[in-house]
Amino acid sequence: MKTFGKLITLSLFLLIQACGSENTIRTLRLGHGLDVSHSVHKAMLKMGEDLSQRSGGKLKLEIYPSQQLGTERECLELLQIGSLDMTKVSVGVLENFAPKMKVLGLPFLFRDREHSFNVLDGPIGQSLLNEGEKYWLKGLGYYDAGSRSFYTMNKPINTPEDLYGQKIRVMESVTAVRMVQELGGSPTPISWGELYTSLQQGVVDGAENNPPSFYLSRHYEVCKYYSLDEHTVLPDVLLMGTYIWNKLSNQEKEWLSESVKESVKYQRRLWAEAEAEALREVEKAGVTIIRPDKTLFASKVSGIYEDYKDDKEIYPLIQQIKETN
Repeated sequence: MKTFGKLITLSLFLLIQACGSENTIRTLRLGHGLDVSHSVHKAMLKMGEDLSQRSGGKLKLEIYPSQQLGTERECLELLQIGSLDMTKVSVGVLENFAPKMKVLGLPFLFRDREHSFNVLDGPIGQSLLNEGEKYWLKGLGYYDAGSRSFYTMNKPINTPEDLYGQKIRVMESVTAVRMVQELGGSPTPISWGELYTSLQQGVVDGAENNPPSFYLSRHYEVCKYYSLDEHTVLPDVLLMGTYIWNKLSNQEKEWLSESVKESVKYQRRLWAEAEAEALREVEKAGVTIIRPDKTLFASKVSGIYEDYKDDKEIYPLIQQIKETN
């Protein structure tokens, strides 16, 4: 009931905001959970500037960062009921709304970053973006979120055995939960906004995420070990509710699609820089960077792929991804 009440309050607020707009100008409201210093937020600012310029001011973007409008799950729900126009979520959260997306959360799926971009920007990735439409979610593009790795407070992770008995924060993702279980850890779903306090209070022993998120969240102040096993490459997905997408004219859709493409290119450049900077800064702050043998972790989770052999939707996708150059 508490969550429902919060969604109703947010819906009313956003509808009031929308009604205040001039009829000749369409303002798209975008909510997300990241800090304003994050490369994704900066790319969204660029998208807003490009959108305004392309449309001659007829189409604008209004951005609400830092979970002002709710968690990733709550923003997706607002999209579904038409009370929010756009949001950015991790694939790990999106898989709860568009099941085929869970294929991208499988551990050690991609050979390297180039392979992941080829998949996401090619037919497979574009088809997955359309997968959410039956759930009132229109995928627009993929932002780079790098590779996720484990960070812990008191125990360095050199091998999978070091995860045994460790409570590891994961997203609300069935795939992420299963992966940590296979590696011997105890997966604990906690919202991103509550994680710092949960680490401080010992609710969990560690978490897993990419270098910029580890750095910008200041989790390095609590966790002094970062093990770069790079188990998953989970992109962020930019989405629009089909409720608003279907209201856009063809010209508006074109303006938006072009602005999204430029935003994605810009963010990926920023991300590469942010990733290198994050690793430098956390190391300066006293974090021990560990580069373990990734094959030890990959072999531990291979059983997850066996579970999909009888899945007529996911297993062919896995094969197609593996075969992509």
